[in-house]
Amino acid sequence: MSGTLEDEVKLLPRRPGVYLFRDERGEVLYVGKAKSLRSRVRSYFQRGDVRAGAAQLLGRIADVEVIVTRNEAEALHLEQNLVKRHRPPFNIRLRDDKSFPYIAVTVGDEYPRVMFTRERHRRGTVYFGPYANAKKVRETLDVLNRAFRFRPCEGPRPGRHSGIPCLDFHIDRCFAPCVGAIGREEYGRIVDGVIAFLSGDTKTIQRELEERMREAADDERFEEAARYRNRLFAVRHLVERQAADRRAVGTVDVIGLAVDGDKAAVQVFPLRDGKMIDRYGFHLDNLTGEDEQAVLEAFVTEYYGSTPSVPPEVVVPSGISDTAVIRDFLSERRGGRVEVRSPARGEKKRLADLAAENARVALEADTVQREEKRLRRVAALEELRECLNLESLPLRIECFDISNIQGESIVASMTVFQDGKAKNAHYRTFAIRGLAGQDDVGAMREVISRRFTRVSRGDLDESFGATPNLVVVDGGKGQLAAALAAMEELDLPRVAVIALAKREEEVFVPGIAGPIVLDRHGPGLQLLQRIRDEAHRVALRYHRRRRGTKALETIFETLPGIGPARRRAILRHFGSAERFLEASQEELEGVPGLPQKTARTVYAQLHKAGRA
Repeated sequence: MSGTLEDEVKLLPRRPGVYLFRDERGEVLYVGKAKSLRSRVRSYFQRGDVRAGAAQLLGRIADVEVIVTRNEAEALHLEQNLVKRHRPPFNIRLRDDKSFPYIAVTVGDEYPRVMFTRERHRRGTVYFGPYANAKKVRETLDVLNRAFRFRPCEGPRPGRHSGIPCLDFHIDRCFAPCVGAIGREEYGRIVDGVIAFLSGDTKTIQRELEERMREAADDERFEEAARYRNRLFAVRHLVERQAADRRAVGTVDVIGLAVDGDKAAVQVFPLRDGKMIDRYGFHLDNLTGEDEQAVLEAFVTEYYGSTPSVPPEVVVPSGISDTAVIRDFLSERRGGRVEVRSPARGEKKRLADLAAENARVALEADTVQREEKRLRRVAALEELRECLNLESLPLRIECFDISNIQGESIVASMTVFQDGKAKNAHYRTFAIRGLAGQDDVGAMREVISRRFTRVSRGDLDESFGATPNLVVVDGGKGQLAAALAAMEELDLPRVAVIALAKREEEVFVPGIAGPIVLDRHGPGLQLLQRIRDEAHRVALRYHRRRRGTKALETIFETLPGIGPARRRAILRHFGSAERFLEASQEELEGVPGLPQKTARTVYAQLHKAGRA
């Protein structure tokens, strides 16, 4: 520890709060909480700290920043917010089962959707899951749609461009907010019912359906009563499909935890009115030797910080002794008292042991899968070194691809694989300049020249400053020759260059006339294919974006009365070009700074062109 840093630590207060370790550039490396800031921070710099990752963290700390709080629970809240904001590289990371399906409720939309998804990162969206079976999720959504009649259409706004309600409205599967058949507040109450049902409150919707069925039958509206009966049966069947009945347990979340080195697995068993409604599995990385208490606190803040509801009781593993901080955090999130306990006997103890066993099984399976993937990556790199006669293992591979349509909006992409894994933060895109017509070879030469010019001058950009072990260009001999010519003009260290042709998946290397054919089922070719496909995906996405921007600029140029200022006002008002093109005449007339006459003219021009 430097003298300046040592002086800072000595002056830290002996009060609860949050501490932030920063590097020389001021970026946050780690965020932690403490009962006593001075004691906690000093413990990092004491001799004999053998926690995993501690040495790497300490070597990068240049400054310590602290924020004093009134108590440890408040510090836990602040730590959660700072970790979400800064995403420090040394903090525990929650890794959920991303390939598993979720039910998403887009509460940020004016008329929210309830939909199937496999992602879990969009703002303004509440997620339920992960679920173990995609078919089960789709069946659940079908039952919920029959019971609640939320809109099934896609997009942030309901309805179709024609303004005519779809078939779902006519078969009583949607309230048609697109034509104003239901107001925003009433629709919001329907969505609240969906969230309550997915959170475990299944009795409310059953009571409502029973009442509506009886009212319809009493009024001799028998077809309507039959529809309510069918919906009620579907909901009951969905509820009965849940796990075994444990009414004595009540409403509780049972958490199981397994820790091994710098990795951990967590299993959550949510029980609502004694019914175990599902099982959620998560993995945590980057633990840096934290004990079970710290791991559980990190998980609780991350998991319950985004869940729509908190149960009145949470069962934690038996090794957790201090639950006060977790209890206070969850009580504040719920708006009422939450009991956090580690049971010693009974049904809850059995459930806690079961959750812990599931966590151990999940951790072992994850460890085995990681090791298998690591060995396969090593085998792929070894195969490439041997088959391509490389001087060293291609630990860093860069792939370049060109995308254009008949020479228009020519772009290129650079994707990077480090140690056989995609390094998305180092991906880069290029807009090709100075070329006329379809010239993929010339475009490849330009992008290789621009990329490696930055290496030769010691670029500070992490991606451009690194030198790859292997460069892969998408194409054949022409693209390979262009890349080699561009690199020969620069004073560079030795870099292996190959070309991968799509049609027969042939590999061309310098100095050999014919192609090298790798084993189609071998890990080496599969690795090259993955990085080539990534380069193609990134290039195509960038090309589409530039082409769309250019097309929009062309459209604006043809619109009478629309200059740069009004163009900015339109895009600021609608938020996107797509939304502008879909706007009605009334919506165009509502754009600030756009005269109504001009708005009508613009709408007529777009409508005439078949764009609205």
